[in-house]
Amino acid sequence: MARETVTKTVICNGSPTEITMRQMLNPATQEQLDAMTPEQREDYKFQSPLNTSTYECAPGIICMQDQPVKMRDGVTIYVDIYRPNDGSVVPLIVSWSFYGKRPFDGQSEWQIMGVPPQTVSNMSKFESPDPGYWCRHGYAVANVDPRGVGHSGGDFVQFGTQEGRDGYDFIEWAAAQSWCNGHVGLAGNSCVAMTQWRIASQQPPHLSCIAPWEGTSDMYRESLYEGGIPAHTFVGMVVREAVGPNYIDDTAANSERYPFIDCDYWKDKDPIWKNITIPVYATACWNHFHCRGSIQAFRKIKSRKKWLRCHRDFEWPDAYNNKNLQELERFFDRYLKEENNGWELTPTVRIEVQDTGEFNYQENRPETSFPLKRTKYEKLYLDASDMSMKAEPVAEKACVGYDSETEEVTFDYRFPEDTELTGYMKLHLWVAAEDYSDADLFVNVQKLSTTGEWLPVTLFGEPHPGAWGKIRVSRRKLDEKLSTDFQPIQAHTCDEKVEPGQIVPVDIEIWPTSRFWHKGQQIRVQVAGRYIREDWFEPLMWDTDNHGRTLIYTGGEHDSFLQIPVIPPRFQDGDIIIR
Repeated sequence: MARETVTKTVICNGSPTEITMRQMLNPATQEQLDAMTPEQREDYKFQSPLNTSTYECAPGIICMQDQPVKMRDGVTIYVDIYRPNDGSVVPLIVSWSFYGKRPFDGQSEWQIMGVPPQTVSNMSKFESPDPGYWCRHGYAVANVDPRGVGHSGGDFVQFGTQEGRDGYDFIEWAAAQSWCNGHVGLAGNSCVAMTQWRIASQQPPHLSCIAPWEGTSDMYRESLYEGGIPAHTFVGMVVREAVGPNYIDDTAANSERYPFIDCDYWKDKDPIWKNITIPVYATACWNHFHCRGSIQAFRKIKSRKKWLRCHRDFEWPDAYNNKNLQELERFFDRYLKEENNGWELTPTVRIEVQDTGEFNYQENRPETSFPLKRTKYEKLYLDASDMSMKAEPVAEKACVGYDSETEEVTFDYRFPEDTELTGYMKLHLWVAAEDYSDADLFVNVQKLSTTGEWLPVTLFGEPHPGAWGKIRVSRRKLDEKLSTDFQPIQAHTCDEKVEPGQIVPVDIEIWPTSRFWHKGQQIRVQVAGRYIREDWFEPLMWDTDNHGRTLIYTGGEHDSFLQIPVIPPRFQDGDIIIR
């Protein structure tokens, strides 16, 4: 049965705004679920009854379950707080997301993909700090059900200023509790990272630091309308899993209601970056959809104490890796316990330079900034006459076409020397839709062996399609204030349809990456009208608008090229090279 959707007026960006809200899954006990038919269960999900109590949940750890906390407008939210059972006064680490504060309830075993069973305790919220680790290292952990989620009152508008204000109110309440030392931090990855930017931008006085590991920061450009191509399926699926008695912001439906970015609905979801001045330790995976958001946020915040670690592995095994946990503990020890432990000597930026499969050319290489200051941008010019790329501009005009729904084209270039590419690429193309008014372009930049075999990076043993970018031709207009020579950023304020056969230039932002090509290996640009990836567990889908053939023009005035961020060695003495 389809759940009810309603239109409600909420405050977005300071203005009353009508948005579509969806009824959440109804909470039910296990006994209630067992009595339902399979069809009835589709609108319900397990939820423990409200039970405000305190008990020992594990040796040495107590849980203050379903603690009520009142927000400034009178709405009450509920939170589970785990802390050491020794009466100590400790700092608090907060997990804030709509995933449910006890996701293991109703399951026979709590498992996270890529993480061995029992690595994470049953006290942990999904994608969040594990009380089983942190409480035994002198911290309290709060698993929060935000407004509207679980038993918390009100309706839930995700990733906006309302959520930021609620986070502010909770942090200030928690800091005043007798068991808290007055220092509060935020931690978690994915959705639990995304909320941290919104809360921190409200500047709660007792928020001492945050650790957003892998978090989208621009919901419009990086999620719902990447490249201007609508992508409602994944976000819609996530929203439909929320449990509570009330309504949730139906982001997928609202992206159709508000298709352009210059409106209060989308502005409300943009954190106030200049307000984030506290210490930040962020991470980014080169191969996941949070990559751009993590790095953009790191670049935008105004904190003078900020650190970024970019890596190959998927976010979940990276987050619970013991080495990374211990490092995160040093960060929190420094700013939540005020220990002088040398954390400031951690390099501002560290990167893994990927090679092939699960292998890295370099790991945790220290850098001072991102993009790297020593980057040298070079252009590889596409040549449709032989489907190659060349280091010099191509004089002769040529054209290649492909069926926008079933085919793809590729352009290759062989590196004459060892080459590292780290940072932002961009693809400048001259294109036309042969018999239609629009076209969607899906781009992958890949690595080939010396003999032409594809050499993908792998995640969970599955091949990753490569550094990527997308664009809908009618959304080709750039935001001149945000764009740079190395990073074209689309305006998303209008549609500019084309005439059939009309040749227009497009600049496609390729999301950041770091990859090493050995001498003789090749770089490939793949262009298609669809997303090309097999056997991946996340349902990543886009609502394409393609008909017939798409044409790519090269040579002469149609100077189609791939701009690449070449990183020269730090030191070279003949054949001696230090990177």
